[in-house]
Amino acid sequence: MTSADGGQKTALYDQHVALGAKMTDFGGWLMPLEYSGVIAEHTAVRTGVGAFDVSHMGAIRVHGQAAKAFLDGVLTNDLLSRGPGEVQYSLLCQDDGGVVDDLLVYAGSDDECHIIANAGNALTVIDVLRSLAPAGITVEDRRPDSAIIAVQGPQSRDVVRAAGFDINLAYMTSTVVRHPDWGFVVVSRTGYTGEHGYELVCPREAAVEVWQAVLAHGALPCGLGARDTLRLEMGYPLHGNDISPQISPVTARLGWAVGWKKADFRGKAALQAQKDIGPLRLLRGIELTDRGVPRSHMAVVAGGTVVGETTSGGFSPTLQCGIALALLDSSVSVGDTVAVDVRGRHLAGRVVTPPFVAASPKDPSPAA
Repeated sequence: MTSADGGQKTALYDQHVALGAKMTDFGGWLMPLEYSGVIAEHTAVRTGVGAFDVSHMGAIRVHGQAAKAFLDGVLTNDLLSRGPGEVQYSLLCQDDGGVVDDLLVYAGSDDECHIIANAGNALTVIDVLRSLAPAGITVEDRRPDSAIIAVQGPQSRDVVRAAGFDINLAYMTSTVVRHPDWGFVVVSRTGYTGEHGYELVCPREAAVEVWQAVLAHGALPCGLGARDTLRLEMGYPLHGNDISPQISPVTARLGWAVGWKKADFRGKAALQAQKDIGPLRLLRGIELTDRGVPRSHMAVVAGGTVVGETTSGGFSPTLQCGIALALLDSSVSVGDTVAVDVRGRHLAGRVVTPPFVAASPKDPSPAA
C-alpha cells in the first residue's frame, strides 16, 4: 500500500498510528520511529520484551532446481553447510567486493531458500539475483504478501509462546508453524538486538492479529530509533553506513561471513586480494570517555592527525555514554586513545572491539 505522499505502508501502519507512534520515512516506507521514547523502548528490549514491525524488510523466495547451490555460488557464506531450518548471515557483493546488501538466508530444500534483505536494497537484490539466475530458477518478491514482526528481549520466548507459537528453537534456526487462524507462519530465532528474540514472518492478512496478540501478552511496541541503538550497542553493521558498495566485508571485519574455501562466489577474487594485501582501514568501535554524542561522518583524530571517520554513532542507553563505529587506519589498535570531532569539539574516546555490551546467551536452557 502506498500513501498519498508516496511513502509505502506496511500492513500495520494503522496500528502504529492508533498507538500514537511518531512516524518517519525510512527507505521509502512510513515506519514508526518511536512510541514511548527511544530509551524506554531500548530498555524494554534489554530487560523485558519489545516488538518491532519490520515488514519493510525484503522477503524473497528463490526456488527451482538446485536453487540452494545457485545461491551458494553467488553469496559470500557457505550456504551448502546449512541444512533445512538453519538460518545463515551472508552478503551479496559486487564483483569488486563492495557490499550490495547483507542478508539472512533461510536454508530450505535443495530447490528452495528464503532471504530477508534490507528494506532499501530489496529490489536491487532481486534484480541482481534474477540477472544471475540460470533458467528454471525463480526469484520472487514476497513483500507484498508478507509481514514480519520481531519480538526481542529476555522475555520474548514467553510472549511468543503465549501468542500461539509453542516452539523451542536454537539460535539461528527456524521452523514453520501452521496456526489455525493465521495460516503458515515462519518463526526464527533471529534478530538485530543482541537479545534472545524471534522474528515472525506471517501472511499480510494475519499481521494485525499477530501484532495484537504479541502486544496483549506483554511486548512493548518499539520503533526504528530503539532498533538502531540496540544494534549499535552490539556493533551490528547498518548497510549504507558501516557496509556499502564502497566498504567491503574485509574492511568491515566480516570475514567470518565469507566462505573463503568455496570455489567461487560473486566478488571472491577481489575480496581474496584485499585479504592478502590487508585493508587500509578497518571497522572498529569507539567508546567516548568525554560527554557527547557522536554521529556518522565525523572525523576521528589521533596525535593531531585524522585517522578515520565514524560510520555510525549515538548514545548508548546501557552504557550511558556516546559510542560509534568507525573506519580507522589499520595502524590504529584496540585500546588506543582517539578523539571524535563533534562539531568542532574533540571528544576523547578509546578504540574497542564491539560489541559494546555483552550479548545475551544464544542458547539458554529450555527452562530459562
